[in-house]
Amino acid sequence: MAGAFPRHEISLEALRSRGRYRQLMPRDGHDFASNDYLGLAGSDVLRAAAADALARGVPVGAGGSRLLRGNDAEHQRLEAEAAAFFGTEAALFMGGGFNANQAIFSALPQQGDLVLYDALIHASTHDGMRLGRADTRSFAHGDAKDAARVLQGWRTSGGTGQVWIAVEAVYSMDGDLAPLAPLMALADAEGAVLVVDEAHSSGVFGDLGRGLAHGIAHRPNVLSLHTCGKALGVSGALICGQRVLIETLINKARGFIFATAPSPLNAALVRAALRELQDNPARREQAWEGISHAQAEAGRLCGLDGFHSQILPVVIGDDKRTMALASRMQGHGYDIRGIRPPTVPRGTSRLRLSVTLNTGLEVITAMFTDLAREMEART
Repeated sequence: MAGAFPRHEISLEALRSRGRYRQLMPRDGHDFASNDYLGLAGSDVLRAAAADALARGVPVGAGGSRLLRGNDAEHQRLEAEAAAFFGTEAALFMGGGFNANQAIFSALPQQGDLVLYDALIHASTHDGMRLGRADTRSFAHGDAKDAARVLQGWRTSGGTGQVWIAVEAVYSMDGDLAPLAPLMALADAEGAVLVVDEAHSSGVFGDLGRGLAHGIAHRPNVLSLHTCGKALGVSGALICGQRVLIETLINKARGFIFATAPSPLNAALVRAALRELQDNPARREQAWEGISHAQAEAGRLCGLDGFHSQILPVVIGDDKRTMALASRMQGHGYDIRGIRPPTVPRGTSRLRLSVTLNTGLEVITAMFTDLAREMEART
């Protein structure tokens, strides 16, 4: 008997046949898949912070949206501390980076404005742009000159509104860095706002882990987003920038207005993570020791190079070959996941290796030894 949703079943079967079917998998093996770059998620630091917060009566649940009764003192303390730490006028705590990007790009750019975005920008930015009313145009990945060309073309065609330039500081699937200096110069020259998603740079890059854009975050035409579920080890997101933009989000961002507030306990844990960045810079230094070791071993053992961050993509190309290689590496005891379209462009399926403090130097070397053997066996 046919299922109740035959079109969905056909669609899922098509994904299976192409090697693109997704399914949930448990954590298993050495961590080369998470974004827990500083090893904070399961740390004694956050366990102690949780116990302390509960002991002093911090609520587990918010009970409503921030604009109703869900606004807790922990939210406001976090926002004040985050603004001070990241060097901005104000900050807004939201439930996650995806929701925060949706809020930014649906509520801040207005009709007649332009969102000029990197071709590899995150899916959450695309969803925000779809909900907004601004024009949208992409520029070649990591190419500030192409951004200037596209912007000029928009101006020539009659565009006169505010320009918002959207980039990721560290790109989540390629691990490369945005050319922030020339993009900042372009924003200054054109009266544009530079919106920097620091999701994969917060905690890892910049003074005390303040992010790749820390040196410019204080400027009035910069808005930055720091997610709390990656290097900070918790969950949520902090939008940091000019107070007028934060207040606009509070008043106009549907994902903020109509959503139950993040847990006050969660806000207390993010506060603790930010304190850890400030009080224990050795944690970040140790993380970079592992990152540098991984980059060197990738070159020595696998002939892979060109890496810039804690994210090391190993591009295989074919979807099924990528997933088969991931499965073999999982069999060796490494939690390595294959990444396929539409997360990455067609023909660039890859292993996305992430380096975290959850994995020691010896395990990193062993993993690249096994990866080299597996890749050579299938060439």
